[in-house]
Amino acid sequence: MSTSPKSPRRLLPRGTWPEARRVADVLRAETVGGGLLVGAAVVALLFANSPWRGAYTGLAGFTLGPAALHLDLSLATWAADGLLAIFFFVVGLELKREFLAGDLRDPRRALLPVAAAVGGMIAPALIYVAINAGDPDALAGWAIPTATDIAFAVAVLAVIGSSLPSALRMFLLTLAVVDDLLAITIIAIFYTDELSFGPLLLSLLPLGLFALAVHRGVRAWWLLLPLAAVAWALVHASGVHATVAGVLLGFAVPVLGRHGVLNERFEHTWRPISAGFAVPVFAFFAAGVSVVDGGGLGAALRDPVTLGIVAGLVLGKTIGVLGATWLVQRFTRAELSEDLGWWDLLGLAQLAGIGFTVSLLVGELAFGTGTPQDDHVKIGVLGGSLLAAVLATVLLRIRNGHHRRLAAAETRDDDGDGVPDVYQREERDPGGSR
Repeated sequence: MSTSPKSPRRLLPRGTWPEARRVADVLRAETVGGGLLVGAAVVALLFANSPWRGAYTGLAGFTLGPAALHLDLSLATWAADGLLAIFFFVVGLELKREFLAGDLRDPRRALLPVAAAVGGMIAPALIYVAINAGDPDALAGWAIPTATDIAFAVAVLAVIGSSLPSALRMFLLTLAVVDDLLAITIIAIFYTDELSFGPLLLSLLPLGLFALAVHRGVRAWWLLLPLAAVAWALVHASGVHATVAGVLLGFAVPVLGRHGVLNERFEHTWRPISAGFAVPVFAFFAAGVSVVDGGGLGAALRDPVTLGIVAGLVLGKTIGVLGATWLVQRFTRAELSEDLGWWDLLGLAQLAGIGFTVSLLVGELAFGTGTPQDDHVKIGVLGGSLLAAVLATVLLRIRNGHHRRLAAAETRDDDGDGVPDVYQREERDPGGSR
């Protein structure tokens, strides 16, 4: 009996149909959220550079909350510390699901997006440090250009009409989610100035009760929301950025077992709130920067902080993602999927240079809200993200016809059973090329 030669291992395989369908649903929700995010940023910029900029500044600085609990915070701080905790809660849910129940539970599949995310954070940080090496104060912003904003990136895809095949969509989404995990780890470790162990230890109690409740299948909002709020308040009081509480609460929700459905239910409930409200509101308060006062744009473009952010996002992300992918291919002796090429990865790496939400958050933590450096951070993040979006648009439009043909093949269902034929063929021939 003749035997066929063993097929080479493929990088960026298509994956399974359930995972492809779930990723498509997630990205559809992020497309709407990305549009709202961009709209909120544009409105903020218009307000900050209009005769009503005083009203915008006053609204951002308006304080409310119980002073006795040290929660008398400005609206801008509530957006950064409170609403973004919802965003990171969804990130926690997504990460746990990906690595315990998704295609990435296979370490061989997880290796490439995780390596690309790590490379996509190291290279921008090194470029920023190299540009700002002569200013110790500016080095505090080294982590600003390391983040990828999936909502913004997907919004760009929706505008340019690029039909990315499922393998690239999964890669982009996973890279961004791992990127968010690394970013929140950096925030917790490097941007915690004063740590109070008392509130931090106390936060373990509501976190533990929340975890116990969800693992027992409890869905009652009147119990879970107060526990989550107390955990958030205690983490906030400890000096650790309060968004860390969101990730920990997301990690607490079960994925496997009898009550594993809660992860999917919570994500279905909270993702629209995160993408449609929490992140756009944060963008509205964080993106408003005047480019007409105090030297504005000219001063920012001469500042190494701004230049380091732009170079980190546009060049660093591309170098890091492509370099990590090459290293994975080199050391695992795998081959790219026959349907994809390095040009596709170049466009995707450039798309990963769109940093917004987390980049603005890190900028505020690094330099403080309202400082000249903070304004330059906003200009750098906005300018770098816009440049990365333009370059990604050019690169992906060149391959858009090829991507459309791949996307059409991935949705063709001649037998009408609800599962595209290409996924059924690959289930029958798992060793074939993808």
